[in-house]
Amino acid sequence: MGPAYLSHFALREPPFTKEISDSDLWMPPSKEALCEELGEALEERASVVLTGEPGVGKTCVLRALRHRLPHAGYRLTYCHNATLGRRDFYRQICLALGLTPSATAAAVFYAVSTHVEELGRERMHPVFLLDEAHLLHQDTLEHLHILLNYEWDRRALLSLVLVGLPELEDRLAMRRNRSLYSRLHRRLRIGALTPEDTAEYVRTRLRFVGCEREAFTADALAMLHEAANGAHREIDRLATAALRIAARRKKKLVERDALAHVIDVEARMRED
Repeated sequence: MGPAYLSHFALREPPFTKEISDSDLWMPPSKEALCEELGEALEERASVVLTGEPGVGKTCVLRALRHRLPHAGYRLTYCHNATLGRRDFYRQICLALGLTPSATAAAVFYAVSTHVEELGRERMHPVFLLDEAHLLHQDTLEHLHILLNYEWDRRALLSLVLVGLPELEDRLAMRRNRSLYSRLHRRLRIGALTPEDTAEYVRTRLRFVGCEREAFTADALAMLHEAANGAHREIDRLATAALRIAARRKKKLVERDALAHVIDVEARMRED
């Protein structure tokens, strides 16, 4: 038996959850364009840096990219533990690639770079998606440009996609990281949702779980957008809380006062 608000709003399952297939992801036109630009960069065998504030949909864009890239030509490897030192970072990549990591840092790096070359001979383009890249150790960040050098820096056998918070841009702009930064040919920024995007996102997610009618009033959606600052993650959390409040009050619509109650409770909790 699920939460009470599901039966109250006739929903099959929770609407605002990350447990949704890549093919069912909704993105506004701005993020669709970002996804297309990422795909074009990988077709050109380029490397990319993608930054944005927390919760604005960076991982969502990566998932959409994964869904749209042809499986025959690309080998995507996703790494999200960016807090490792250089040797352990490459060991993590080895494991993700299905390789047996060696003991020394040089041997682990050699295993990864050799595997990239083998994929190139098989006409398979490897892509390393490094999430939370703003947390990368400096020794790892300084070494990544070496991973991109093949055949005297003549061939682009690997694409790196570095994804992180805006401070990643500041780190890459440092003089000590200029070798890597110069190789990141696409530098993309992902922004927050607009008020219209937020409203369409909420309606789409509700329709996906069986709600064919309006469940939020227009002014409630406006308040939701403002409180969440256009961030997907905050919209999901606040909208779910507001659905619960409306269900407890036996309301068929989530109105502005339900959102106001959620926001007020959170403000009091922060003060305590």
